[in-house]
Amino acid sequence: MYLNHFQFREKPFSLTPDTLFFMNEQSHRGALNTLLVSLKYCEGFIKIVGEVGTGKTLLCRILLGYLSKSRTFVTAYIPNPYLTPDELKAFVAQEIGADYSVDMPAHQLMSAIYRRLMQLARARQQVVLVVDEAQAMPRETIEALRLLTNLETQKRKLLQVVIFGQPELDLLLNRPDLRQLKQRIVFAETLKPFSYSGVRNYLYHRLRAAGSDNGKLFTMPAVWLLARGSGGIPRLINILAHKALMVAYGRGDARVGLGHMARAIADTQESHWLGKLSRPPVIWSAAALLLVGLGMGLGVGIDYFGSLLGALPQ
Repeated sequence: MYLNHFQFREKPFSLTPDTLFFMNEQSHRGALNTLLVSLKYCEGFIKIVGEVGTGKTLLCRILLGYLSKSRTFVTAYIPNPYLTPDELKAFVAQEIGADYSVDMPAHQLMSAIYRRLMQLARARQQVVLVVDEAQAMPRETIEALRLLTNLETQKRKLLQVVIFGQPELDLLLNRPDLRQLKQRIVFAETLKPFSYSGVRNYLYHRLRAAGSDNGKLFTMPAVWLLARGSGGIPRLINILAHKALMVAYGRGDARVGLGHMARAIADTQESHWLGKLSRPPVIWSAAALLLVGLGMGLGVGIDYFGSLLGALPQ
């Protein structure tokens, strides 16, 4: 609705994970580097954990994009891991090109997977299985996944596994009967919410990627309120920024200000400040405006005043 009004080529805050909008912030950059380095040296299981909306699926797609550019890797991607052990093995066999049939007995299926993995190893290709939303994987299927990683040569594993999941994944792996798999996790990273400056960088990165060259489309108080309302969660940033743009468009305004963002937050149940906007947060909004204005007058960076704003009551 507002693309022409704000001169965007495409929607800047779509919820569909799009690698064009990947923001290489600190925790995401660290996780991606860990993934690429560990896969290069064949380091078994790798775990990436993050809260809902922190960008796990997008990072997963970025990883698959990197691996697809190299002839060294053969990848298999499981977006929905709620599979039985037999379904898991059949999926892996299909993805890596093993010679199997749907009615093949379990032991023959494992032999077919092993033969194909050996063929790929002789061709100097590594097989990487990427599992998204791994916290939803049944316990028996997780054990089958561990057994698949037992397939190896004398020098290296034939199958590497990257598991992405919500914090519940850690609770699942803490079960005593899954301790063997937990011990095989060589590297683990946690995706963290963005800081205030991270929210600002993420916001303007997406605006530029969508075709906007207006660096002042969102006022600084609006950006601050966006950071507070979203808690630094990328998905919430997208939702709130999109709604704020809709409010500004509906009023015919050329910029997104504090009032537009407050309206977006009040309309979003998941917002971290939803309950506070119906009480006297006008005081805190006024404080935000005062500090931002003072920072501009003194020539002090907004990051510094963002840290001061962070000290305001939650």
